[in-house]
Amino acid sequence: MPTVLALETSCDESAAAVVRDCTVLASAVASQVEEHALWGGVVPEIASRRHVEALPQLVERVMAESSLSYAELDGIAATVAPGLVGALLVGSITGRTLARLHDLPFLGVHHLEGHLCSVQLGEPLPAGPYLVLLVSGGHTELVRVEEVGVYQRLGRSHDDAAGEAFDKVARLLGLGYPGGPAIQVEAASGDPGRFSLPKGRVSRPQGGFHPYDFSFSGLKTAVLRLVQRLEQDPRDLPVADIAASFERVVSEVLVERSCRCAQDQGLETVVLVGGVAANRRLRQCMEERCGALGLQWRVAPLAYCTDNAAMIGVAAAARLAGGARSGTDLGVMARLPLEEASRLYETR
Repeated sequence: MPTVLALETSCDESAAAVVRDCTVLASAVASQVEEHALWGGVVPEIASRRHVEALPQLVERVMAESSLSYAELDGIAATVAPGLVGALLVGSITGRTLARLHDLPFLGVHHLEGHLCSVQLGEPLPAGPYLVLLVSGGHTELVRVEEVGVYQRLGRSHDDAAGEAFDKVARLLGLGYPGGPAIQVEAASGDPGRFSLPKGRVSRPQGGFHPYDFSFSGLKTAVLRLVQRLEQDPRDLPVADIAASFERVVSEVLVERSCRCAQDQGLETVVLVGGVAANRRLRQCMEERCGALGLQWRVAPLAYCTDNAAMIGVAAAARLAGGARSGTDLGVMARLPLEEASRLYETR
């Protein structure tokens, strides 16, 4: 049961955690949401600066809360890909420096592998293979998981990620940033069936459609056209109904294609992770659909859906238990396919 100090700085959340196997001994997150909300999205330079300011205090805090010394750790981990390069560098340099200072193994973790492991912070997973729907602000992917480090992407978004679509539609409706929580609150009092919106599909060059892929740009445009048309009416814009209709369509698209993929692949379990996995309608829709089809389903705990260091620690602990290490000269990467996550490690 490896014990790991983990750091997460891939975007706009500074986070540190101490994890033993799948148990969180201490976890802390410093959010930058209010500052970035002034700009309507994440400003990379500001994010990097805030990571530099926040991370030392977060590390000190989780080490104190865990009541452990560095001598009692088995390794130190940090997210190194994918993400904002400047932000990643803050966590990576901090993690590598601490590893050298305390003569501990360093593990450079793939951010999406962390999300895949986040569900284990709630309950154990069945043995692979199983299907993961990873849906966040930057990624919407269907991933077949055989075991730690063995992944196959079966579906993806060809334009906006689902979380990105939430942000853009929230901006159209004047609901602020981040869009996911804002739309969920507004949609709670709306009629999800009032407006018919398109479920975007991705055409194949040889004809037909990609069965498991996603496209949200057309849906976003449809909401824009709907808002423009309704604004010509002197009555108030029905923001709650639009938000509810949008939320319903996104949830149905994600769930329908995930369950179809699982059935076609002969997989019995669907796992839901990522920031958008916190959405109540999506969770309810997934539970109902899986129940109707006889599929099992698992979802990351609400506290660990959005970016956090505990999920990075779980991924690192699994790699460390398998004998993997990363070099302390390992760099960071803005992009790296999940299937190539094992490139980050040296097996000993």
